[in-house]
Amino acid sequence: MILKTTLFMHPIRQTLKTLLLITAVVLPSVTLTGQVSAKQSDTLDEYGPRTFNVENKWTAIVAAYEPEIKAIDAAIAKLPDAKITKTVTFQGVKYQLGTYKGEPIVIFTTGISVPNAAMTMQMALDYFPIDRVIMMGIAGAISSEFSPGDIAVPARWYFHDESVYVNPSKENDGEFVLPDYYEKSLASFLERREQDPHSPAYENFGFIHPEEMAVIKEGWDSPRQMPYFTASSELLTLTQKALEKVSPIAMPSGKAIKVKVGGNGVTGSVFLDNAEYRKWVRRVFNADVSEMESAAVAQVCFVNDVDWVVIRSISDLAGGQQGKNVENVFDGIASGTGAKLLLGVLDEVVALPAQ
Repeated sequence: MILKTTLFMHPIRQTLKTLLLITAVVLPSVTLTGQVSAKQSDTLDEYGPRTFNVENKWTAIVAAYEPEIKAIDAAIAKLPDAKITKTVTFQGVKYQLGTYKGEPIVIFTTGISVPNAAMTMQMALDYFPIDRVIMMGIAGAISSEFSPGDIAVPARWYFHDESVYVNPSKENDGEFVLPDYYEKSLASFLERREQDPHSPAYENFGFIHPEEMAVIKEGWDSPRQMPYFTASSELLTLTQKALEKVSPIAMPSGKAIKVKVGGNGVTGSVFLDNAEYRKWVRRVFNADVSEMESAAVAQVCFVNDVDWVVIRSISDLAGGQQGKNVENVFDGIASGTGAKLLLGVLDEVVALPAQ
């Protein structure tokens, strides 16, 4: 019986040896754990986004949702020297490719809120040869100096809802139990504010204690906490030039609108419609406007070393109004006023000397 069993198993062992030999020949770069071997990973050229060798890179024109992109498309469609020549879709996101006065552009909608904005912006930079981003959309006014239809072009964008939610102290009324790591971070934030006047003047909003985004980019050994992201100085300057050249921008009623270039904006994954929180955001961040995408777009551009600027038209007062929020009334109108300034900025961009 032992002899018979041995003879019976021999062909199976031979087959296994043959399969192992074939595997070793056909898949020499794969280890038994399924990891890529060192030889194959010596170069990463075959991975990652495409590197574009293009002399005349593109300007991305970005909005967050339908009324904003409709206003942009309508403004582009009226111009004889601007056109959309092709539309492509990646992961469900539509990118319109075309030209504006001979210069290449790509127009797309990020989708609403931080995750969508970050995803679609990084996709665009991976798929197209973009070297500057101009975002246009609506926002809620934090500063009382703004009314619906007015425009803000902030120099800096902050995340207002990066935060730590904590329990109240049982021993001391009005105090909260803070994690050790956050107490250390808060001390560093306060110290930094003495050096940087644009750093937030942090205070808690009840049990909500503000935190900062940690960011990593090429050339950094570890992530760094970023209190804000600063728009391209060149694009801010071009926006100011455009404002001096475009015809006066007004509401459909004829009322002239206010335009501010500079200052601060805040982004968060919330539709801000609370008067007390609005006041807190103004105190902490000295913010003019609040919305849900711009700081995410700014972070992606910062990490990728791409110039950017954001134009935001006021659609509502972020909880400062009397009664119900009127964003749905003014979103189309505000998008239209913003689109007029956007075209003026594009005129300044195309007039730049070739680099």
